[in-house]
Amino acid sequence: MAAAAAPRPTANFIAALSGTSSAFLFFSVVVLGLVSSARWIARTTLQANVPTTADIPTAARVGAPAAPPRPIYSISCSAPQLRSLNLSGGARTPEASQTLALALSSSSSCRASPHPAPASTTASVSSSSNSSSCPSYFRFIHEDLRPWRDAGGITRAMLARARVTASFRLLVLGGRAFVQRFRPAFQTRDLFTIWGVLQLLRRYPGRVPDLDLMFDCADWPVVRTHLYRGKHGALMPPLFRYCGDDRTLDIVFPDWSFWGWPEINIKPWDALRKDLKEANNRVRWLDREPYAYWKGNPAVAVTRQELIKCNVSSTKDWNARIYKQDWFRESKAGYNDSNLGSQCTHRYKIYIEGTTWSLMPIQHYWPVQNDNKCDSIKYAVDWGNSHKQLAQRIGKQASDFIQEEINMDHVYDYMLHLLTEYARLLRFRPVKPPEAVEICPESLACQAEGLEKKFFMESMVKSAHDAGPCDLPPPFNPQELTMLKQRKEHSIKQIQTWERRFGRA
Repeated sequence: MAAAAAPRPTANFIAALSGTSSAFLFFSVVVLGLVSSARWIARTTLQANVPTTADIPTAARVGAPAAPPRPIYSISCSAPQLRSLNLSGGARTPEASQTLALALSSSSSCRASPHPAPASTTASVSSSSNSSSCPSYFRFIHEDLRPWRDAGGITRAMLARARVTASFRLLVLGGRAFVQRFRPAFQTRDLFTIWGVLQLLRRYPGRVPDLDLMFDCADWPVVRTHLYRGKHGALMPPLFRYCGDDRTLDIVFPDWSFWGWPEINIKPWDALRKDLKEANNRVRWLDREPYAYWKGNPAVAVTRQELIKCNVSSTKDWNARIYKQDWFRESKAGYNDSNLGSQCTHRYKIYIEGTTWSLMPIQHYWPVQNDNKCDSIKYAVDWGNSHKQLAQRIGKQASDFIQEEINMDHVYDYMLHLLTEYARLLRFRPVKPPEAVEICPESLACQAEGLEKKFFMESMVKSAHDAGPCDLPPPFNPQELTMLKQRKEHSIKQIQTWERRFGRA
């Protein structure tokens, strides 16, 4: 468990070294607000300058061949869509989204959509790169795919085994997306994940190679490493999901909520980041309540129920302020009491159930012991309040990492590199199964209503990206991975030693 600087909850997309605790404490300095995926965006600046001849690209000068115009996108819905599909055979729950099911029931809206030329699975994504290097966490792409690379590639049999728990199957063929849905995901996770892939196809037309993958929208990784050693390696299922650890083989992919989470009114990251930054600047860190804050639904996990015991009472103050969240009541009230920006009022933010974080303890967050939560939280907050400069530095380092290295540009580049490297491992040619249906932005957006439609429009890629993605860094060598793991373990043990000494004192 952990405490920190005004962050947001996350179901990481960065392939992480496994966590040894179930929560973290973030020192809230700059906005790190917690929501449900490690997603943040960097600040950009526009300046108005008068261009000289040297500033004009060669292709734009007189006599030079004109560069092909980049695609500009919009969505037009020709007619109102039918929304009477009964998914369960009985009465439909009003809150249940039918958007994906309706889109899969008819692909007619995709027929007139322009499609880019297919990309070659052997072509290098970096061949048209913007020459900037991707953040170092992109190196975990190699680690996630290493088991199949060592096994000689991904076979159809491996892919078929991944279907056991998959929510849907996704194929990209000639720049077009096809989906076969096996079972509805929780809320609209599958819908917004697919929407994100469609935006990737728009951002990088013709660069996403043909591929065939299985995606599981549940929270926790399930492909256990120890089950696929030796001769069993030929059975490894390549299963995509939102998080992973060093005990599992699940392939980590960006979290759905980068594009919005309508059920709890979490905006797409571009919009949410602006809200959080503004709210975070209202109260200086030193002027905030000197306690650890958590608000959520404790009923969903035992470790959350245990956290409730750490709340302040008439007899004991553990330096924690815990608030129960009634999401049903919140939905009826328009989420007026759950706005993330309004939560930047405490110095420390508790993140619970964090077994897949990729950040580094002491550098980005403060680990809290799972089996001694209350004492551990109290010590963390006491330490932070007694070492304010150091606590602020931890929070700022985490915020800088999020603001500068996890932005939507990097999210799309991570997706493109991951899918390209994955496609290179396929030992078969992807072919559309009869059950798969073409999905395009129009087929989703024209079926959506309310916040779903609003978030689609806000997160929609409006035009193709001129430059290529950042350059994928090389894999870790064994020594580097060992050092990373040892550094993390040493930092956690150091804090546990301090806590024991404090307890004896």
